[in-house]
Amino acid sequence: MNEIKTKKLRQADIATMAGVSVSTVSRVLANEPGISESVRQHILKVAAENGYSSRTTGGAQRGTLALIASDGVTGGLSVFYEGIVEGLRAGALDAGMPFEVRLIRENRATADVVHDYMQTAGADGLFLVGIDPSAELRAWIEDAAIPTVLVNGTDPQLKIDGTAPSNFFGAYEATTRLLNAGHRRILHLTGSHRNTIRERIRGFKAAIWEVDGAEGRLVAMSFQGSATQEAHELTTEVLAEKAGFTAAFCMNDFIAVGVLEAVTEAGLRVPEDFAILGFDDLPCALMTNPPLSTMRVDRVALGREAANLMVARFRDRTAPARQICHAVVPIAGGTV
Repeated sequence: MNEIKTKKLRQADIATMAGVSVSTVSRVLANEPGISESVRQHILKVAAENGYSSRTTGGAQRGTLALIASDGVTGGLSVFYEGIVEGLRAGALDAGMPFEVRLIRENRATADVVHDYMQTAGADGLFLVGIDPSAELRAWIEDAAIPTVLVNGTDPQLKIDGTAPSNFFGAYEATTRLLNAGHRRILHLTGSHRNTIRERIRGFKAAIWEVDGAEGRLVAMSFQGSATQEAHELTTEVLAEKAGFTAAFCMNDFIAVGVLEAVTEAGLRVPEDFAILGFDDLPCALMTNPPLSTMRVDRVALGREAANLMVARFRDRTAPARQICHAVVPIAGGTV
């Protein structure tokens, strides 16, 4: 007997046996378009021969729908959400849980619209990815007892399951890195209505408050257009004040790129004269000169954990809500 049959089969196992990528297996088993029919049939044959079909048919078949804030996934943060969707798809696949993804503008995520989306998808469970539910949507979720998981989101009322990076402690650690490097006047470029970003602001302030003589300034961003360009313009304005700021902690790496450009154009050396720290560890962090120092968010893990939370919620809809918080890992670069 093939040794791999003696353990729980995962999509990585199928990919290895079929000689294709894990993402290709995920797309085929999720019945997504864009895969040639010959490849699709080959993967399905390998999966069936190794017991995948029999494993999933005995599991929960309640479908789930992931609604993703379209402003994020179609803009600069698309790579961030790609990782989350990969994790969601993999977790749903391992659980034998049907899974679909749809984009939605956050201001259109009303109870009626979400209900229609779920009916069309035949979904019993709802993932809100990068979306904090409005009071009206929350009331519907609670009244209808819809199994719901916030992905890259937190619920201040502790009534909805969620997965998120450790935004408070990640920001606290990031700011502490700058303080430990000797900086005492630090900018924080940020701006969002989301609970997760408010937690990063809290972490930044907490680290500043703990060090005598340290001063922090919040630089509010509007995100009208390119975040990198806006960060560049705002940083240029602050530097022109000659107020003595020597470091910046940025809400994400795209913002950090704009700060780096502005600092370099001002004739300052990085990191000798000015230090910069990003967040998320996106691919662009390795493309700057010097490479960005940042904080890594495990986006795939956030998606996988969200799928696990949904399975648990299907099993017990009355259990207390759980919030899974993933550590954010410091990544060394050349800007601190």
